[in-house]
Amino acid sequence: MEIKERQTLINRDYQGVSIRRQCALLNINRSNIYYEERNDNYNLELMKLLDEEYTRHPSKGVIKMTKYLEDLGHWVNVKRVRRLLRTMGLMAIYPKKKRMSQANPANKIYPYLLKGYVIDKPNQVWSVDITYIRLLQGFVYLVAIIDWYSRYVLSWKLSNTMDVSFCIEALQDALMYERKPEIFNSDQGSQFTSEAFINILKSNNIKISMDGRGRAFDNIFVERLWRSVKYEEVYLHEYSSAKEAKEKLKTYFEYYNYERHHQSLKYKKPAEVYLMG
Repeated sequence: MEIKERQTLINRDYQGVSIRRQCALLNINRSNIYYEERNDNYNLELMKLLDEEYTRHPSKGVIKMTKYLEDLGHWVNVKRVRRLLRTMGLMAIYPKKKRMSQANPANKIYPYLLKGYVIDKPNQVWSVDITYIRLLQGFVYLVAIIDWYSRYVLSWKLSNTMDVSFCIEALQDALMYERKPEIFNSDQGSQFTSEAFINILKSNNIKISMDGRGRAFDNIFVERLWRSVKYEEVYLHEYSSAKEAKEKLKTYFEYYNYERHHQSLKYKKPAEVYLMG
């Protein structure tokens, strides 16, 4: 068994056998355990800074993010910053170019249908996106589905992985109560281009629209939702666990839907516009 595999067997919370004794039994140098722990904590600190800067300036790419960390005294290389941004699911927003990189050929990419499209009632267009939510130790991913016209959050789910299953659960929840959109918009992420996700949309006769790669502002209303969630809730707390994050976000989304006035809605609340629109 490799050293890293043996390290995963260490249980820091087990009171019956000390870490020193566990390391001895597994023939592991105890200093390696503490080095990995310090390194993980440092990565979480960097991810916290990257998340905040991305929320402020989503157009910054890997190099500018690396320079930003250097300005704060964190001398880390570009490869590390790129890896952390990918782990967080963050991609810089940039102007659309004529020649775009090819998407994964395993999954079909659908065209963007919303350019110049007039949206004047609920359930014309729904959008979905995933964002990173930090915890005191670790992180989780949040997916949400929003109605474009009313800004009403139809459903949301948390997960500790980027697996498609929590996105499917959110979609199924949103489609309850005999409601569905004419068009469903997403980015080109593997979760939303997966056969399992697409088949649910097709079976409900919903048109599929996808943003251009790197063009998060094609999905502008979800981006605005994430800023509200981060600044009004996430950055004000230090969630000790995924359970606490779920409880706090549940309270926040109820506030967002039923109590928060939106200037773009003429100071109405999303639920007012969605349910009465």
